[in-house]
Amino acid sequence: MSKAEAEKNSKPLFSVITVCRNAAEALKTTMASVVSQDFADKEYIIVDGASTDGSKGIIAAAGNGISRWISEPDKGIYDAMNKGVKMASGDWVIFMNAGDTFASSDTLSRVAEAMADIDPKTEVIYGDVIKKVGEKGEIIKKAEPMHNSHRMIFCHQSSFAGRESLLRHPFDISHKFSADFKFFKTLIREGAGSLKLDFPIAVFDTGGISNSRRSDGLADNMRVIRETDGLIRGLPHLLHLFPSWLLCRLRGK
Repeated sequence: MSKAEAEKNSKPLFSVITVCRNAAEALKTTMASVVSQDFADKEYIIVDGASTDGSKGIIAAAGNGISRWISEPDKGIYDAMNKGVKMASGDWVIFMNAGDTFASSDTLSRVAEAMADIDPKTEVIYGDVIKKVGEKGEIIKKAEPMHNSHRMIFCHQSSFAGRESLLRHPFDISHKFSADFKFFKTLIREGAGSLKLDFPIAVFDTGGISNSRRSDGLADNMRVIRETDGLIRGLPHLLHLFPSWLLCRLRGK
């Protein structure tokens, strides 16, 4: 075995990255979910934005459950996510942010099994997401087949991206809400290969910033469309989003 082959074989298959700031209780939930995964070939990285609520102590107390972690100021969630990618060594990266959890304790095992005959050109693996409804209810939101759209066609927490793809196209931190949307649209425009899985990957915490500031998120999506598709080719997508943006603005959302 060559040195290059040995180094590749020593890398974990999955890098799970959690970014957080002052979300101690939500962080506990996410950490427990990641650590409980029954798949061994993984690493867990936490990027904390200099929390002041005790999060650092929670992370430090986890011991061997965390592969690497930092706590320092950042320029926003996407800057923190870029830091996490640079810290990662796995072939595939999934972001499981504070409050989010895997759908089950064997999720990574199921994904690895589905990857047995994966096309080498694949850069994105994704599946369905479970969204909480009220106190006890939940719905499964099905991911769509890969296509260029006016919005995310799957939940970011239910997707894995090749680490090399994330290094090639770091999240654009000028976008406060839709840098992940831009990343995936860029890969789609490049013709990146994908693998769609027909089972839930994550349980998504709907309390995030993109859900609480809906009009700002839609405006950022429209900006991404202009940057990736261009005004002419992106016009149908822009026309699709504009009424929703205007209604949200009128409602103060």
